Amino acid sequence: MKFLIALAALIVLAPAAACAGTPGEQFFERLSALCGKTFTGQVAAGDAADEAFRKAELVMTVAHCDARQIRIPFRVGEDRSRTWIITRLDDGRLRLKHDHRHADGVEDELSRYGGDTLEPGTAQAQRFPVDEESKALFTRLNRTVSNTNVWALGLTDSQFTYELSRPNRLFRVAFDLTRPAPSGP
Repeated sequence: MKFLIALAALIVLAPAAACAGTPGEQFFERLSALCGKTFTGQVAAGDAADEAFRKAELVMTVAHCDARQIRIPFRVGEDRSRTWIITRLDDGRLRLKHDHRHADGVEDELSRYGGDTLEPGTAQAQRFPVDEESKALFTRLNRTVSNTNVWALGLTDSQFTYELSRPNRLFRVAFDLTRPAPSGP
C-alpha cells in the first residue's frame, strides 16, 4: 500500500517538477506565454541620447516562439530594424542577442551582439553580461564603450522591461502587458 501511495505521489508530482526548471527556464516559459501578442512601451530610464526613442511609438511583438528560441521584433516609430532573440541554452541558462537589419533585410554589420546569463536570475528577471564575441565585434567597429554592456530583461504580470546598462549609461524601456496592442504590419 505504501508503495502505491509513493508511486501515485511521483506520478502527480513529476509534471510539476518537470515544469519547475531553472529560473532561466521559468522566465523563458513565462515569456513564451506572450507569443503572438504585441505591446506598446515607453522609455523608463535614459539620457539625451535616447530622445528619438522618447518621441517615437515603441512596439514589441513576441512574434516567434519555439522550444529553443523567442524572437521579439522591437519597432521604434517606423524603424523595424531591431529584433531581440532569446535562446534557451542546454544548461538552463539563457542567451540574448540583438539582430539588426537594414530595410531591405540585409544584416547590419553591428548585429548578433549580446550575452549569456551567468547567474540563475529569477523567473522575473534575467541579466546578460556582454560576451567575448560581442566585445570583439564592438572593438572591431570602434565601439569599445559597449564592451562593458549588461542587458537585462524583466517580466512581471503587468510589465516587460528591456534594459541596457554600463558605467555612465542606463537605458530602459517598459512595455505595458495589461493592454495588448493590435498587431501591425
